[in-house]
Amino acid sequence: MLGHVSFPQQPQPSPFTGHMVVCGDDALAQRLAVELRYVYGERVTLVVPPEPGAVRPDEPLSGRGRAAALFGRMASAMNRNGGGLPHGADGDSLAGVEAVRILQAAEPSDEALAEAGIARASAVALVYDDDERNIRAALTARRLNPRVRLVIRLYNRKLGQHLETLLDQAAAVASPGLDPAAIDASTTVLSDADTAAPALAATALAGSTRVIRAEGLFLRAAERTPPPGGQVANPGLCTLALLSSTTHDPAGAEGSDSSGAEGPQLLPGPAEIAAATGRGTVVLEAVTQSGPAAPKPRMGGRGAPLSQFFSRRLRWSALGVGLAVLGLAVASSFTTGDHPLHAAYLTLLDLFAMGDPAIGEPTARQVIQILSGIAGLMLLPLLVAGVLEAFGSLRSASSLRRPPRGLSGHVVLLGLGKIGTRVLVHLRELGIPVVCVEEDPDARGIPLARRLHVPVVLGDVTDEGVLEAAKIGRSRGLLALTSIDTTNLEAALYARSLKPNLRVTVRLFDDEFATAVYRTLRTAHPQAITRSRSVSHLAGPSFAVAMMGRQILGAIPVERKVLLFAAVEVGGHPQLEGRTVDQAFREGAWRVLALDVAPGSLVWNLHPGYVLRPTDRVIIAATRRGLAELLGRRRASRSGV
Repeated sequence: MLGHVSFPQQPQPSPFTGHMVVCGDDALAQRLAVELRYVYGERVTLVVPPEPGAVRPDEPLSGRGRAAALFGRMASAMNRNGGGLPHGADGDSLAGVEAVRILQAAEPSDEALAEAGIARASAVALVYDDDERNIRAALTARRLNPRVRLVIRLYNRKLGQHLETLLDQAAAVASPGLDPAAIDASTTVLSDADTAAPALAATALAGSTRVIRAEGLFLRAAERTPPPGGQVANPGLCTLALLSSTTHDPAGAEGSDSSGAEGPQLLPGPAEIAAATGRGTVVLEAVTQSGPAAPKPRMGGRGAPLSQFFSRRLRWSALGVGLAVLGLAVASSFTTGDHPLHAAYLTLLDLFAMGDPAIGEPTARQVIQILSGIAGLMLLPLLVAGVLEAFGSLRSASSLRRPPRGLSGHVVLLGLGKIGTRVLVHLRELGIPVVCVEEDPDARGIPLARRLHVPVVLGDVTDEGVLEAAKIGRSRGLLALTSIDTTNLEAALYARSLKPNLRVTVRLFDDEFATAVYRTLRTAHPQAITRSRSVSHLAGPSFAVAMMGRQILGAIPVERKVLLFAAVEVGGHPQLEGRTVDQAFREGAWRVLALDVAPGSLVWNLHPGYVLRPTDRVIIAATRRGLAELLGRRRASRSGV
């Protein structure tokens, strides 16, 4: 059963030959469908769970209804933010372009995938929020069409690596003699949480650095603030983007306001860079072959330091008693003439009230014995306190820590779901102190926070006293990353009431809602920095490029735009083939960064006059519009257009 429609005994083949199928149940599926349709001009079938009260289970995108309205708003917002539309299309009409189907199915079963046209699909994206459902759907899709390209969303990274190998082997066995160059039946496993976490964590910092590691490549891009005196910042290897003219002003527009501020410019030309005085930049600092990742610093668990068990006050008290015993032993040896070891032994006996009274002994010996007894009285409560603290620490090792007194300069992280957990790891890798706020004690990130000894406040962030317990008044910023927009907004407003100049990043899905929230917060708190980010907006480009069959290395957000890094074969791209590196550069579209001449050999400082050959493989930085144009030109050249 697909929605309210009964399938015939022999399902009819889909008319969408060579189209793409997207199966999902949340915002990422919708964003991905819009990305494929409006940026790359692909024909898309979107399979979603049925909605309560749904009337039409098979509704074209060009028709009327809530789904069409939603896609229209997303497409318009994408076009405003630099995503671009295919030639001849706009946000309100799809004249001359095939419609996108929206099918409703409770599960991605054999019947649902067959109705979606998987037999003739070129690529299938399985982006449900449940890993198990995506794995079942991937196995079904590979069985129904061994030649289809699969893009799978999985949170479990290790399982994803094994699944990629398994499905690629299944494709090779099911299609013996298949020419890999003729058709791409690869499997790509991605995680929206891993893609979006670095960008979300970077919003809590100023002048942050974004690092991309993929297929042995290491790319580092850094955000640089405007230099004093209106001079142009050092471009590093090259300038990837010019930030909004007001991006470092708390009242700035972040590229989404219509107040006349100049928005961000991706891949600017030399003239734009020379004229960009007083503007921040995103520059490429390094493109190298990366070695094995450095081991992560230990942040708790086995081998925990002594400070995790005993307080500072108790450690200082123990040091004082130890120095007192040492002084008494030295005094006993000096006054009685005993050997130092024998004098220390007698002092310890006196300390623990185990020695004989010094009757008839010299006065110095008697005084030292009395002082040792007093020190022993001091040692007894110290030992009791040590035992109690150690017992309490061991008992609380499996419980959550509370924010310590005097904590300041930390980041308050709201939400420990999939996204919040990945952001927590990234912040700790950067060495940033974090205090988490989570309502659900069984949330996914609670065990990780316990293992990393990260303070956690359990409670509803909208309740009075919860943010105060997280020391929001002494924090450097708030990351509101729950999956509910209204909760994130309420937390941001409450935090601003406690600390008006707090740096706030709010996770919001709808672009129009995000713009309205940003303008309102900017007006109410002109001296505070406000940023809004969407996980599906950050992760969508990576999934879309994987659907197109190209190797996406990573993506970095530039305010509310996205810049992609990809590995591209020069052959078949007329915009690259036979041109010099300087001629191949298209302002605002793409730029050649490095040449991958052989495995393990990368040339990143290419001469502008180097002529790109068809056999070359290059690393490029591109906008979504630019990469879509490159892929479109290649498809056109292959089909003889």
